[in-house]
Formats: sequence, C-alpha cells, structure tokens
Amino acid sequence: MALKSNLKNMVISLTAICLVCSAILAGAYAITKKPIEKAQADKLMKSLTEVLPEFASSEKGVISVDGVEYPYDKALDADGNVIGYAITSKTAGFGGTLSVLVGITADGIVHNTSVLSHSETPGLGAKCTSDEKFMSQWKGLDFSAHSLTDGRLTVSKDGGDIDAITASTITSRAYTTCVNQAYAAFQAIINEEN
Repeated sequence: MALKSNLKNMVISLTAICLVCSAILAGAYAITKKPIEKAQADKLMKSLTEVLPEFASSEKGVISVDGVEYPYDKALDADGNVIGYAITSKTAGFGGTLSVLVGITADGIVHNTSVLSHSETPGLGAKCTSDEKFMSQWKGLDFSAHSLTDGRLTVSKDGGDIDAITASTITSRAYTTCVNQAYAAFQAIINEEN
C-alpha cells in the first residue's frame, strides 16, 4: 500500500532528507577540519621561511593600523634578538581578496614577499605568484631608496618605481598596496615596542 501524497508526508520526507544531508556535511567537516588546519599552518610556516632570514623561533602578534588588524610573526634568533617581522596584509585585487605575507627585517628592509591566497585571473593576475621579474622587485626592497607618493610605493603606471605585471595593473596595484600596508604595520610595531 503506497502512502498517499499530502503536505504532511512531503514535509516529513523533506525534513528527513535535510537531517541526513546535514549529518553527512557535519561529519565531512569534522573529518577534514584538522587536516585543513594543519595544511594551512604548514603553508604559513613555509611562507615564513621564504619571506624572512633564517630564524630560531617566532612569536605571534596582531597590530592595528587605522582600524585594520594585521597579524604578524616576530622572528627571533637563538639569543632572542629580533630578526624581522612577517606581516599578513590583505586587499581587494581584480578577482577578489589578495593576501600577501611580507617579510621585513628589523632594520626596515623588505626581505621578501609571498602570496598566501588570491582569486586573480589565471594567466594574468595570477602571475603575482610566478612572474620572477615582478617578484624580484620586492626582495631587499628599501622604502627609503624609492620615490614614494604620500609615503607609499606605487606602480610605474601611477608614477612610481614598481613595474607592474604585464596586463595586470590592478593586481600589481593591489600587491603594492599589501606591501605598503605591511610596512605601515611594521612601523606601528616598532613604535609600540620602543
């Protein structure tokens, strides 16, 4: 004998299906949560070693600049002396949020940068992770050796010194903004610590 199709039976069936699907999703989340967190921590540690000189340990912190919080890692040598800071900076790129880790030595030189995440266009803006000419500009960058506009680096199209990725000016501007923000956070950290 088949059940008669009515509103009550449809609601019960739909509720049961929703509960089963919710349980499956919750289970998948619980199973994958720790491996995802470990992968993210491993990626951050790898990025830290790329953007900073060799260090023995690090301490986490957060600094607020103009109402925006910037997480950072303070890198220390074996004697506890500060080697530098790895500051995470985010801004809007062409395809979405661009997140960059900027390593700045204790004397204020950008040691290196690394993209943590992006949604830029493959083959264009996504080159911010692979274009050697663009990436090499940031290694050893000294703010005092560049022409600044209002105390900030700008891309050459805007009259600055930073060469943009070909056909990706918006991504290049966003990347430059991330470095500028990280440097402002670095200066705030130094002011706070002194």
